[in-house]
Amino acid sequence: MTSTLTGVFRHRLVWPVAALAVLIVVNTIARPSFIGITVQNGQLYGPLIDILRNSAPLMLVALGMTLVIATRGIDLSVGAIMAVSGAVALTFISSAPNPGSPATVLTAIALGVLVSLVLGLWNGFLVSVVGVQPIIATLVLMLAGRGVALLITGGFITTINSDPYRFMAQGYLFGLPFAFYVSVLAIAVVALLERRTALGVLTEAVGINPEASRLAGVRSRGIIWGAYAASGVLAGLAGILYSSNIMAADANAAGLYIELDAILAVVLGGTSLMGGKFTIAGTVVGVFTIQTLKSTITFLGVPPAISPLFLAIVVIIVVLVQSPRTRGGLARLAASARRAPATKMGAAS
Repeated sequence: MTSTLTGVFRHRLVWPVAALAVLIVVNTIARPSFIGITVQNGQLYGPLIDILRNSAPLMLVALGMTLVIATRGIDLSVGAIMAVSGAVALTFISSAPNPGSPATVLTAIALGVLVSLVLGLWNGFLVSVVGVQPIIATLVLMLAGRGVALLITGGFITTINSDPYRFMAQGYLFGLPFAFYVSVLAIAVVALLERRTALGVLTEAVGINPEASRLAGVRSRGIIWGAYAASGVLAGLAGILYSSNIMAADANAAGLYIELDAILAVVLGGTSLMGGKFTIAGTVVGVFTIQTLKSTITFLGVPPAISPLFLAIVVIIVVLVQSPRTRGGLARLAASARRAPATKMGAAS
């Protein structure tokens, strides 16, 4: 029994799930309506539903970031790719003769995602072929990408009026936000490719030791290139959702600092920045933790000027609780507590 409990507490998902559970409990105690769900016209509403909808863009970006980090890389350009994707899609729709046509919207989405794929392939080329350090290669696009988005929109915020496009982020399907289904589909596809095929093992092998995996016959260059391409596509989809939510292409605000939230979600989920072993489920929990924390900050009325400081303090606490050294200390305390009664019983006899 003791060994079973020890094994459970050593599982890398235990502490991320525990952190999310604590946030939910604290919110529920402070505001019982937090877990309340209402039904209006067959659609579900409530704080938890809002978290599911609002976390969709970050979920997509974090999934791509997980794959990149697993290869010992980093992608700082995801926010800029979001801006470019939204700019391409909305510029196409605004110039179309029928912005409300489903065909127009589907073509715009395809163009936005295609451009994002090209940008992701460019990052992968710089990292895997040219040999540029990932942080430098993606920093280039992070800085240049928003300029490209501004050029596409002519330096203005492009707005549209298209019901099919609005449906992407604001619509409902079977009672739940459509954006939630988009994130669930992305999770399923990434998990299927990485955990039900050899791709996941190869990705971890490249992250653990790229040179050894290359000598073993693994095409590490292709694995790394593919990870950045996937990150670009997922960031492009996130840009579509973001622009659909506000029905505008804002090159300066779209995806601003989302790369930091994505990296944080991956780390909170238990994936190491050193590459190698990664967990899709942990990333999902990390995203929900960050989104719940943001909801908590809003509810508590923390002033926007100091909300980043509040978020940083909470994140530090969560990371410290999840650190191996803290876990080891807690395990030793638990072991000492278990031995104490036995020692007393032995002394009494």
